[in-house]
Amino acid sequence: MEDSNKPVVHLISKPEKMLKTVYTACRTCYSADSPMNIYESTDDEEKMLKLINRVISSGHYSTIEHIQISFAISNVSRACTHQLVRHRHMSFSQKSQRYVKEKGQFDYLIPPTIERDENLKQKFIDFMGKISEVYNEFTEAGIPAEDARAVLPNACATSMVASLNLREMIHLANLRLCTRAQYEIRTLVRMMCEELIKEEEWLRPYLVPKCESLGFCDEDKSCGRKPQLATLQNT
Repeated sequence: MEDSNKPVVHLISKPEKMLKTVYTACRTCYSADSPMNIYESTDDEEKMLKLINRVISSGHYSTIEHIQISFAISNVSRACTHQLVRHRHMSFSQKSQRYVKEKGQFDYLIPPTIERDENLKQKFIDFMGKISEVYNEFTEAGIPAEDARAVLPNACATSMVASLNLREMIHLANLRLCTRAQYEIRTLVRMMCEELIKEEEWLRPYLVPKCESLGFCDEDKSCGRKPQLATLQNT
């Protein structure tokens, strides 16, 4: 097993000149000049950021769809990736339980709520061991991995390459950085955002929980970070 329950996340691909590319897309919509001339003649970061912020704030999101980002992700549970793959505008290449046969004890993730109780943690570990024994018994008996995997749990560790455009990256952050999101995917998305911000600091204000963008919480239960929409409507 991995030494930690934390995901392992690496940014493996992004445009070299992301800010300039987004600015060119934004400026092209409001200029008679050619996109290439705009791209080659612009280096003023403050000017670029000012226009980008205005365009994104106005909801003109097609301008950020030109940016494609790819991450290498590992040490996450199948429960976590089942949530991640629900996002519509992402591409995934995931470790296959059909073609990759588990050998010995499969890797798994222990939820923090279970891990902090030593008694429950040991029960969890023992149960993972029993599942592994049954899985190995099936595969050794000639059952194909694609059928033996039926006994593997959501806790089973997996890995993937995930790609998405910048519009979806911001949307992903807005939803999954919310405290209402499940702990593991919230941790994963936070690490994805951190990896991207290391390279593109200008994205920090956009890769936030949705309440930061909206100025209020639209969830039925709130962590209290921002006032709830219902409260604002009643004032």
